[in-house]
Amino acid sequence: MNILFCGDSHAEDGILIATLSLLKNASAPLHLYILTMQAEGYEAFNEQAFNLIKKIIKEKDPNNTAELIDCTELFKKEPPRANMETRFTPYAMLRLFADQIPQIPDRILYLDDDIIIRKDISDFYDQDLTNTELVGVLDFWGRFFFHNIHTHKTFDYLNSGVLLLNMSEIKKTHLFAKVREKMSDKKMLLPDQSALNKLATEKKIAPRCYNEQYRLRPDTKIQHFTTSFRFKPYFHTLTVKPWDIERVHGVLKLHEYDDLLKEYTKLRPQLKRS
Repeated sequence: MNILFCGDSHAEDGILIATLSLLKNASAPLHLYILTMQAEGYEAFNEQAFNLIKKIIKEKDPNNTAELIDCTELFKKEPPRANMETRFTPYAMLRLFADQIPQIPDRILYLDDDIIIRKDISDFYDQDLTNTELVGVLDFWGRFFFHNIHTHKTFDYLNSGVLLLNMSEIKKTHLFAKVREKMSDKKMLLPDQSALNKLATEKKIAPRCYNEQYRLRPDTKIQHFTTSFRFKPYFHTLTVKPWDIERVHGVLKLHEYDDLLKEYTKLRPQLKRS
């Protein structure tokens, strides 16, 4: 199972937790690709953190692999100029360079750093991708406000935190190249997610259980700890990340992943730079 992560030093905790959850639930060997870069005002994903993740997956199965890929030069050549001042860091956009990286395989699952794999996802990963650029789940809130102006579908706006990518088809349709160009020219609210939804012409919509963005449900296979809205006791946004264990317990009242988070807590000191 090929997995794609992207991020700077702030992604290290989340990617460690996501990796632990993959090891717990994946039956096939794992091949992790972590994209990072050097950028002013940010620290790249640390090699010490990467080596820890690589060590953990190798201990589980010697066939597991991990690769840390520096995308600095790729980013410099095609920066998303119009969207550099958004609330999203430039690292969130690194996945859009996957078509320029030779070692990225044709089938790969992109995951944000704030997800936890709860159950086996091999059925999702192994699905037929013929004439398909990507597969994702509807954005929990965005599905009500955005639609594809070309197809006039009202419910086809995907959340980009979990995307099964068909890289051979993406290269054929030049999807990522078109998205990079759009992000360079036009400022958008949710830059890469909006551009992907506007430009992807061959996408599949998967069931909600593969990217649960609101609250844990019995059939949830992937839980995404994204920012959401709450209406009680008053309207407000709510953001709780998996590595903020006190708030996972206190705010979300969630203990589903206590064994996983206990393991993460033991390993976390090894993430720190020496």
